[in-house]
Amino acid sequence: ISVDPYYLIQKAQVYGVLPRIMFSARRLNDGMGAYVANQTIKAMNLKGVKVKDAKILILGITFKENCPDIRNTKIVDIYHTLREYTSDITVYDPWASPEAVEHEYAIKIDTGNPENLRGRFDAVILGVAHNQFADIDIRSLLNNPEEGVVYDVKGILPRETADARL
Repeated sequence: ISVDPYYLIQKAQVYGVLPRIMFSARRLNDGMGAYVANQTIKAMNLKGVKVKDAKILILGITFKENCPDIRNTKIVDIYHTLREYTSDITVYDPWASPEAVEHEYAIKIDTGNPENLRGRFDAVILGVAHNQFADIDIRSLLNNPEEGVVYDVKGILPRETADARL
């Protein structure tokens, strides 16, 4: 659980112990959102997809699959890193409450019919492994399925579907 290491680190310091490995692990984990966003941008550049003002879809915003909990989600970090390049980012999550996400993170999300997403994006990031996403042809969400980029954070897509994965 993501908050427990911080508690353990704090308690260890109270007793004069410097938990360097835990510090390093937390720093690595805290940077994963920016890492995924930058790897997506790299994949876009390699395929010749213009990054500035690109249309990007992020599938999922919850902390874990098939659960509505949005606390401690790293998807928000991916979103904010990508916002440095484009404002045309759609977040789709059928599990999350749009009101809770907007209140907590000031991000508007789509929870409607995934058919409405087809053929609209330059890049798609599969961020959460919701069961519903297994039924979607992810490449069909791209405006150009041959040239667009699919980044699979969870490693659940077939290798031929994803251009890059974590």
